[in-house]
Amino acid sequence: MAESAVSLVIENLFPLLVQEARLLRGIHGKVASIKAELEIIQSFLKDADTTAEKEDMSNVVKTWVKQVREEAYHTENVIDEYIHNVIASKIQDISNNLKEKREMAVSYRFNTIEQGGPSNDAKSVTWHDPRVASLFIEEAEVVGIESHRNKLIDWLVELPSNHTVISVVGIGGVGKTTLVKKVYNNEKVAAHFDCCAWITVSQSYRMEKLFRDMIKQFYKARKEIAPKDIETMEEIKLIEVLRQYLHEQRYIAVFDDVWDTEFWGRIKLALPNNEKCSGILITTRKENVAPSHNESSSYYVHKQPPLPLEKAWELFCKKVFQLEGGNCPLELVELSRAIVEKCEGLPLAIVAIGGLLSTKDKLKGFVKERQGITLEEVAQDFLNQLIHRSLVQVARVDYVSKVRRCQVHDMMRGVILSRSEELSFCHVSIKNISSFDGNGRRLSIQNSVNTPLDSMTSSQTRLDSITSSQTRLDSITSSQTRSILVLGVDEVPTSVLTTCFANFKLMKTMDFEGSPIDYIPKEVGNLFHLRYLNLRNTKVKMLPKSIGKLHNLETLDLKRSLVSKLPAAISGLHKLRYLVAYIGNNNIKFNIDSRQAVKIHSGIRCLHSLHKLFKIEANNIALIAELGSLRQLRKLEISKLKRENGIALCIVLEKMSHLQSLRINATSEEEVLELQSMSSPPPLLQTLILRGQLEKLPDWIPKLKSIVRIGLTWSRLMDDPLKYLQGLHNLMDLGFYDGYGGKQLHIEGGGFQKLKFLGFRNLRGLNRLIIDEDALPLIEKLEIGPCPQLKKVPFGIHHLKSLKDLQFEEMPKEFVLSLQPNEGPDFWKVKHIPSPSVWMGWIWAHGFGFEGPNPNSLFG
Repeated sequence: MAESAVSLVIENLFPLLVQEARLLRGIHGKVASIKAELEIIQSFLKDADTTAEKEDMSNVVKTWVKQVREEAYHTENVIDEYIHNVIASKIQDISNNLKEKREMAVSYRFNTIEQGGPSNDAKSVTWHDPRVASLFIEEAEVVGIESHRNKLIDWLVELPSNHTVISVVGIGGVGKTTLVKKVYNNEKVAAHFDCCAWITVSQSYRMEKLFRDMIKQFYKARKEIAPKDIETMEEIKLIEVLRQYLHEQRYIAVFDDVWDTEFWGRIKLALPNNEKCSGILITTRKENVAPSHNESSSYYVHKQPPLPLEKAWELFCKKVFQLEGGNCPLELVELSRAIVEKCEGLPLAIVAIGGLLSTKDKLKGFVKERQGITLEEVAQDFLNQLIHRSLVQVARVDYVSKVRRCQVHDMMRGVILSRSEELSFCHVSIKNISSFDGNGRRLSIQNSVNTPLDSMTSSQTRLDSITSSQTRLDSITSSQTRSILVLGVDEVPTSVLTTCFANFKLMKTMDFEGSPIDYIPKEVGNLFHLRYLNLRNTKVKMLPKSIGKLHNLETLDLKRSLVSKLPAAISGLHKLRYLVAYIGNNNIKFNIDSRQAVKIHSGIRCLHSLHKLFKIEANNIALIAELGSLRQLRKLEISKLKRENGIALCIVLEKMSHLQSLRINATSEEEVLELQSMSSPPPLLQTLILRGQLEKLPDWIPKLKSIVRIGLTWSRLMDDPLKYLQGLHNLMDLGFYDGYGGKQLHIEGGGFQKLKFLGFRNLRGLNRLIIDEDALPLIEKLEIGPCPQLKKVPFGIHHLKSLKDLQFEEMPKEFVLSLQPNEGPDFWKVKHIPSPSVWMGWIWAHGFGFEGPNPNSLFG
C-alpha cells in the first residue's frame, strides 16, 4: 500500500510540472526533485515488498515503510491543497523530508532492484474485456463435501420430521457456508419446500432487520408481495406476521454465521412447528450456540471436519494449476505440498492462497485508467481477478451472467479490518465517533460493531450516546480524510453531517446510500476535490445551488432518492460521468422555468464526460439534438418520445459509438416508436429496452452482435419476431410484454443458443407456441402468461433439459387442468422441471400441486 501511495503521488506531480508558469519562482525545480526522490524510494518499496513475501519484514523496515506512506499521504494533501488554493510554501519541507527517507534507506543498507527510476513492473498490462470473463464465472470449485452434503439432504428430505433443525459446527474457513449452500441450492431440496430464506447473521446483527429480511425472502420465493408496512413494524408484530405466514408453508430457513448463544431462543419464536416437515439450518463456530439434540430428536448437529490431506491437495491443484489441467509440475510438488500442509485442511485458506498464486504478478495497487478503456472497465477486470482468486465471493449473478452482488468471508473481513487499521483506514461506529481524530484516510461509519443495537435499553439511551460522543468530531476544523462511507446507521446527527461537508475539504468520495439523511448542507460546495457523491435510497429532496462548484465531480447518484429537480448550476460540472437519477415513474428535471428553456439544452450539451443519463424527457427535437454532444455515453434512458421525433433520435444514436445500454419509452402505450431509420446502430450495445408500438421490428436490431438483453413492451408486432432474433449469438435475456399480437410463435432448432431467460407476458392473441428440438439449450427460466388463447402446453417444451424455473400465469382452465400431476395428459412434458408454478385466476399451484387461491397474484 505504501508503494501504491507513492505511485499515486508521482502521477499527481505531473500536472504541477507542466504548469511551470503558474508556480512561484524556484518551486518547479523542487517539484521535479520530489518526483525524482519518490521514484528512487518507490524502488526501495518494491524491494521491501519482495522481502516481505520471502520472509518476515524487520521492524526497522516496517517503521520506515510506515513513515514513507504517511509522507506520501502528506504530499498528496499538499498537492490537492495547492491545486485548490495555490499553496506552494510547503513544497520545500516535503522535499527535505523525502530526501531524509531516501538517505535513511541507504544508511540501513536496504537493497533495491533498480535505483533511480521506476521498475519494470510499471510496464503496461494487456487488458482483457471484463464482460467476457463475467460470462464464465462459476461457483468456487469444492472437493470433499459430497458425503456431508448427502447426509444433510437426507435429514431434510428423506427422513424429515415435523420440524428439522440442523446445526453445522466448525472452525472458521472449514467450509460450513459452502456445504450448507450446496444443500440449500440442491434441486431435490428446492422442490421439497414451498418457500425459503437465507439470512447472514454474523457478530453484529439487528433482530428486526433479520425478521424483515425473512418476510421479504419467504414472500418472494412464492412470487408474492410482502406487506408494505413491515418497515414500520416492531419486533413482536414482525414475529406475528412470520408465524401467520409460515403456518401453512413447508419452509426452509438458513441462518449463516451465528455467534450469539441467545440467537436461537429469539429466532425460533418466529418459526412455527406446523407439522409440515419444515427445515432450519444454522452454521456456527461455537458448539454451545447450536440447538442441542437433547432438546428434540429432530435437532441434529453436524461437525464439519477439515479436509483430509489428499482432498486438500486436489483442491489446491485445481485452483493453482488450472492451465496445467490441475496437475502440479514435478519441480513444484515439494513446495506446493508444504503450502497445503500449512493450510491445515481449511478450504478457505487453500482457495485464497491458491488464487493468489494462480495470478501472481498480474494484479497491481490502485485502479488506473488505460488507453481506450474506462476506469470502470479496469475496476471490473480487477474484481473478476479477485473473484477468480477466491478473495471475493459472488453472491448473486443475473440472467446475463453479470455479477450483481459480492461479499467476503468473515475471516477475510477480519484480515481486511486488521490491515485497514494498520494502513490508517478508519472504521468507527456511530456510537463512539468521538474517537475519530480526523487523521484516517477513509472513514467508515457504522452501527456498533460488537453489540446489536437491540441490546440498548431505549432509543433515548442511543440518542444520548450519539450526542455525547460527537463533541470531538465537531471540534475538527480540518481533516486529511478522503472518503466517507455510511453503513446501516439509524441516525446521522446534524452536526456530524455539517462537520463532514464544512471541514473535510480534501474529500473525494462520499457514500450515504441508504442512510437516514434528508438534506445536503450548502457547505458541499467547499469540497473542490469531490468526485463521487452517492445519495441513493436517502430522503434527500433537493440539492443546494453550491453543488455547481464541484468541478471535479464525476458521479452523482440520486437513484431512489426524493430529488425531483436539479439546479441549473449542475450544467457546469463538465467532468460529470454518471448522473443516475431514476425515480420510479417520475422524471428528474432541471430546475428552470419555461423562459429559461434554452439552459436545459446547453446544460446537457456541456456535460461532455457523461457516461450515464437516465429518464431524460426527449419530447422536442431541440433537446434530442443536444444529446448528440454526449459522445461518451454508455447508458441512456429516453422517456416521453413522440413518433415525429424518432428519426432525429436515430441520427443522434448513430453518433454514440460507446453506448452499451439503451432504454426508449414512448409517451404512452399507444404511441408509435419510429426507429426504422438507423442504419448503423451503436456497435457495443448490450441492453435494449423499447416501450412503445413498433409497426415492424427495426432492421438494425438483428445486427446487434454484442446484444445480451432485449425487452419489448407494447410493441404489438404482428410478424413473428423470433425468426429475426434467434440468430443473435450472445443474447441471454429476452422478454415480451404485449410485444406480439399474432397467433403463433415458433422457436426453430438451433435458435437462441445462449438464452437463459425467456418471457412471454400479456400475449392476448397467442394460441400456439412451438419449440423445436435443439433450441434453447441453456434456458433456465421460462415465463408465459397471461395468454387466454393458449389452451395447450407449448409443443416441444419437454426438450428443454436445462430449464429450472417454469411459470405459467393466468392461463385458461383447459391449460391448467392438463398439467395436473399424474392425471393431466401434458404433465409428463414438465415433470423434469424442479420448480414449476402456475396460476389461473383464483387457482394457485406450486410444483403443480393445487393449493387454492393466491391472493397476491398480480393477475388474479
